[in-house]
Amino acid sequence: MKSNALMHPDLRKVAAVAVAWLIVTAARLLTGVRALWAGTGPKADQTLYFANHTSHGDFVLLWATLPPDLRARTCPVAGQDYWEASRLRHFIGQDVFNALMIRRDGAASPQAPASNPVDQMTEALNAGDSLIMFPEGTRNTGEEVLLPLKSGLYHLARACPQVRLVPVWIENLQRVLPKGKLVPIPLACTVRYGAPLVLSDGEDKTSFMTRARAAMLDLRPDYDKAED
Repeated sequence: MKSNALMHPDLRKVAAVAVAWLIVTAARLLTGVRALWAGTGPKADQTLYFANHTSHGDFVLLWATLPPDLRARTCPVAGQDYWEASRLRHFIGQDVFNALMIRRDGAASPQAPASNPVDQMTEALNAGDSLIMFPEGTRNTGEEVLLPLKSGLYHLARACPQVRLVPVWIENLQRVLPKGKLVPIPLACTVRYGAPLVLSDGEDKTSFMTRARAAMLDLRPDYDKAED
């Protein structure tokens, strides 16, 4: 893949559309992914999707299960250090996913002038984007079902009351693509979307984060809940 700077804008746009189709098709073929909407449905309203995080492929599956019109306006929140590491990653992150690049070391850059990730996400939401975020803050590679949620979700809910807050549970991807494995294991994946949360007037951080965590865990399939 040539550097973006060396590609004609029209050619880059065509290439991005083609790569997006390949990624969505591959995700569906490799994982058999399906979307289940409980208590809500896909809507054109501006939305912050917050999901569990067990694999590098999480946001790809969530993004792939959105209807095309919503996918086009939904930006994954992604680590800039990873997506800027090569020309190909830069092209996929910027042109295909239109990802919001976050500096995980907190430093500012021309691509991420706001050093605080919550500030960056607030700016993107106030500009009209929908976002995919992982409130655990890092991949969960241990035995715990869900890591403690970071408070950024609460601050975004306060700063952007116009945005729907939709909990998501991504099922089976860590089994399809275990850590350290290059070849996927054929298992069906499901992306479960829950009813939107609303930050109540005067609700404190502890109460809201407890409800957000419970909303995510409630989306798990029954066989997962039985293991608790």
